[in-house]
Amino acid sequence: MTFTAFTICTNKDQADNLADALEKTVPAPFGVGVFEIEDSSNSYEIGSYFLERPSDIDLLLLSTVFSAKSFVISEVPETDWVAHVKRELPPVEAGRFSILGSHDIGKVSAKKVNLLIDAAMAFGTGHHATTKGCLLALEKLIIDEFQPKSIIDLGTGTAVLAMAASKVWDTSVLATDIDKVAVQTADANVIANQLVSRVLCIEADGFDHIKIQGKAPFDLIFANILMAPLVSLAPEMTKLARKNLSIAVLSGILNSQASAVLAEYQKHGWVCKDQLTIGDWTTITLFLKL
Repeated sequence: MTFTAFTICTNKDQADNLADALEKTVPAPFGVGVFEIEDSSNSYEIGSYFLERPSDIDLLLLSTVFSAKSFVISEVPETDWVAHVKRELPPVEAGRFSILGSHDIGKVSAKKVNLLIDAAMAFGTGHHATTKGCLLALEKLIIDEFQPKSIIDLGTGTAVLAMAASKVWDTSVLATDIDKVAVQTADANVIANQLVSRVLCIEADGFDHIKIQGKAPFDLIFANILMAPLVSLAPEMTKLARKNLSIAVLSGILNSQASAVLAEYQKHGWVCKDQLTIGDWTTITLFLKL
């Protein structure tokens, strides 16, 4: 039996400091993460995973010192995660694209653009509405006969979007992520899909990397991240896009946030080409009219 412990802070610095302090407790957690709660509340969830039951007293002290809510501790029963993945993650169909795990390799169709992606420690197996929304936006661009020469997938996760684009257009794709584990996962997926010569995976914070600057301007930009970084990246994205030709596909946006994200990009000359809603999430396709 293992354990999880979760709490919430209403201040980013407090959340980060609490996470740092949590790592020093005994028994120490196996992993700790801080996640922004995307509901406009400016709240942050601190999650931790323990191989032994954490100290109730230590967690109470930490929540008090850092003005957080009381920790919720849960037991996690042993789970056959391979069997769970096979049961819970069936193939995903999005336009011409089919995303399969290795357990479904027998379901590969010659009529589809097939991508092999197993669940891992990075976002983007195709099952989430944001990833599927981006794939459907990509499908529309293909139907419209859009022909990009330079493509970047920002916040690539598993590299699903980068690989999908590389399979339909005769050009190389830059896949970037701020998270080292995600880049490692993306690299593994690129190898598994035999796309090493077409997709380059690099670790980068936004557009801050010499290889990104060297590949600009971009005709097509995928950014399936979150509202806050999307807004902050708008000026730099505009700078590195090809004027009057570039398309940006933005996702990781809650429906309630879509108008604010769109308004920010319109300030920089972007025009809404299409907007797709799947469940609670919106994907926006923009055209740079400069």
